[in-house]
Amino acid sequence: MSTIIYPSPIFGPVHSRRLGVSLGINLLPADGKVCTFDCIYCECGFNADHRPTLPMPTRQEVSTALEARLKDMQQNGPAPDVLTFAGNGEPTANPHFPEIIDDTLRLRDQYFPQAKVSVLSNATLILRPAVRDALMRVDNNILKLDTVSRAYINKVDRPTGHYDLQAIIEGLKSFHGHVIIQTMFMKGPGVDNTGEEYVGPWLEAVRQIAPQQVMIYTIDRETPDHTLRKASPDELNQIRDRVAAAGIPCTASY
Repeated sequence: MSTIIYPSPIFGPVHSRRLGVSLGINLLPADGKVCTFDCIYCECGFNADHRPTLPMPTRQEVSTALEARLKDMQQNGPAPDVLTFAGNGEPTANPHFPEIIDDTLRLRDQYFPQAKVSVLSNATLILRPAVRDALMRVDNNILKLDTVSRAYINKVDRPTGHYDLQAIIEGLKSFHGHVIIQTMFMKGPGVDNTGEEYVGPWLEAVRQIAPQQVMIYTIDRETPDHTLRKASPDELNQIRDRVAAAGIPCTASY
């Protein structure tokens, strides 16, 4: 069983395949997972296996811990390339997410103005105006869109509440290019979004969203569903090249 549960509210820095030296900011409880998806590939495991008993960190707790860590990194290194909101679930689910973004931008400007602020989100809460406005203020607004197949989303991403795919796509369009689309490609019994049935419609949605960039990737760590397999480098490269041919920068991580 996959059980990568991150400290809260600050962890790392870690080396990210896509972002470089990344200082993690976890707005979820330190002893469990809170997410609006229950993805079968999540490195933190299934939601039911990691029910938290601790509360989410407060705005003040995040700000205090982040400033202390940035002071230490300023004195002792390493310098972060990015401050990344990630961790044990969906960061925008923290009710103080917009205010915490403001605090983080202020502290970034004070200690490491060259660093980027990134948010890794599954996009389920982008229709909330305060969440959307906060995401517009960060450097890297990285939002998930694994497919445009409702059946695949229900089987793989497994939303824990109401999920209106078309509304989410319209919400992604509303960023007017200030968004990076992140997509997981993988394989398993009855699960494979690398073929044309999935890639073609997904690519058309990406064209409509017109993001500043697309990040495609595959499984890198243990997954709670042990039947899943990586997409091959050739498969990822072919998808990457199709995105690039549409005029959208795209990276592939294997």
